[in-house]
Amino acid sequence: MNPAEKSRDVVREGLEAVYPRLWRYCVVLTGRRDRADDVAQAACLRALEKAVLFAPESQLDRWVFRIAQRLWLNELRADAVRRGGGIAPIDSVDLIDPTPASETNIFARQVLDSVMALPEAQRITVLLVFVEGFRYREAAEILDIPIGTVMSRLTAARAKLKVLMQPAKGAAE
Repeated sequence: MNPAEKSRDVVREGLEAVYPRLWRYCVVLTGRRDRADDVAQAACLRALEKAVLFAPESQLDRWVFRIAQRLWLNELRADAVRRGGGIAPIDSVDLIDPTPASETNIFARQVLDSVMALPEAQRITVLLVFVEGFRYREAAEILDIPIGTVMSRLTAARAKLKVLMQPAKGAAE
């Protein structure tokens, strides 16, 4: 089997396992489920089209996440040119059932709202490191930024989340 065929096979066989994580990453990138569907599917299509460029010994998830990020950035640039569009406000994002059945869902919604309120760069970095479990260096490769920037974004995100998640003074009294 030649290297191009091996690359195609690895991509074809690996996309199904990567897709749920890719979709979750796209939700955080776009802030909306419908756009996440489009970006995730476009990333899979692009990965299949460009499969011969994939190095089978490397990590498929990182490669596909990077493709999704580039597609999303291209879409944002195109929106800005067409109509000055941008990212949807957090109020219009519906990621969890709006009628939670338990305190766990309520707390999860509060955490998600706080994470989604972070600036885009911090939000994406938090997802890659804390949800997807990538190491700082891996997240830096996916985002094509220095590792120090990843650490800086995470430090800033932690500080902001700490403030956002603290109960209001006097609320417990």
